[in-house]
Amino acid sequence: MVSNKNMLVLPGDGIGPEVMREVRRVIEWMDRRRAVSFDLTEGKVGGAAIDAHGTPLTDETMADAMAADAVLLGAVGGPKWDDLPFAQKPERGLLRLRKDMDLFANLRPAMCFDALVEASSLKPDLVAGLDIMIVRELTAGVYFGEPRGIETLPNGQRRGINTQSYTTDEIRRVAALSFELARKRNGKLCSVEKANVMESGVLWREEVTKLHGESYGDVELSHMYADNCAMQLVRLPKQFDVIVTDNLFGDMLSDAAAMLTGSLGMLPSASLGAVDETGRRKALYEPVHGSAPDIAGQGSANPLATLLSFAMALRYSFDLPDDADLIEQAVENVLAGGLRTSDIMQEGKARVSTTVMGESLVREMDKLAA
Repeated sequence: MVSNKNMLVLPGDGIGPEVMREVRRVIEWMDRRRAVSFDLTEGKVGGAAIDAHGTPLTDETMADAMAADAVLLGAVGGPKWDDLPFAQKPERGLLRLRKDMDLFANLRPAMCFDALVEASSLKPDLVAGLDIMIVRELTAGVYFGEPRGIETLPNGQRRGINTQSYTTDEIRRVAALSFELARKRNGKLCSVEKANVMESGVLWREEVTKLHGESYGDVELSHMYADNCAMQLVRLPKQFDVIVTDNLFGDMLSDAAAMLTGSLGMLPSASLGAVDETGRRKALYEPVHGSAPDIAGQGSANPLATLLSFAMALRYSFDLPDDADLIEQAVENVLAGGLRTSDIMQEGKARVSTTVMGESLVREMDKLAA
């Protein structure tokens, strides 16, 4: 019996609770079939927390997140809370989790399952077998830099200010994690910035190059401007293995890479902190898709991205790679069998609900584990 793992579950808003129910189904299966138990704590974040507590994240839930081995989040936000002041919006709960847990590296895999090659907007030969990992720096850069805000100038015009700022340590730690990932994959790392027009980009390139020379000479390092990287992702995406970039460019490039696979509903993500003295690192796992309020409550949401996020938790937080592989293979097999939720529906396939997709995945896991 593997010792129990402590996980905080934050279903959030919109379709979050629906897709999270299917993760719980898999967790129950693992308890029965794999002798792997999780001690689950459930909390509120985003709009759900605003409605219940008047804040997008309570101090108590933040404390639970700090104590957990991993946090699994569904989604936050929706039009119900659009008129709230910026500092009180649902998304601030997610940003606080990332900042207070110091989750500096966001891992966004872009994988194209064989059964969904035709769903991509690119030609099949460009995306078949696609397997890219984008590492986005998550706790610095323009989203957190100071000064920031909106001010009124003496002439009556208004000016919005955001500051792009990076330090040596902020660059080196996300680069080191990316080099380590590349070592375990195909040994290639592409560092992306705008060193041609931004001083922060110059520093980024210099520090990544220096770290490469000091510790990671066995990894093939290349550099690319962010605008060229966006073009190359739609021109020849399989040229990339691991991409590391800053917060702003990572936000945009990872979404672009996601759509190469056919649907945001299929893609997981992990946000990781530094390894502490016990070998543990704080981590948050969430699907790339949003809260999709337009389909919330209809039972049509795709749970696979959240389930694959749980698989990433098994791999990176709980050292259970075989179980992660089992979930990923079950997803591949279910898709190959022709089951589709609405977001990935194709002609000749069977449209199924959120619940049926989750049930089908568990049945496939039963077969694989037999």
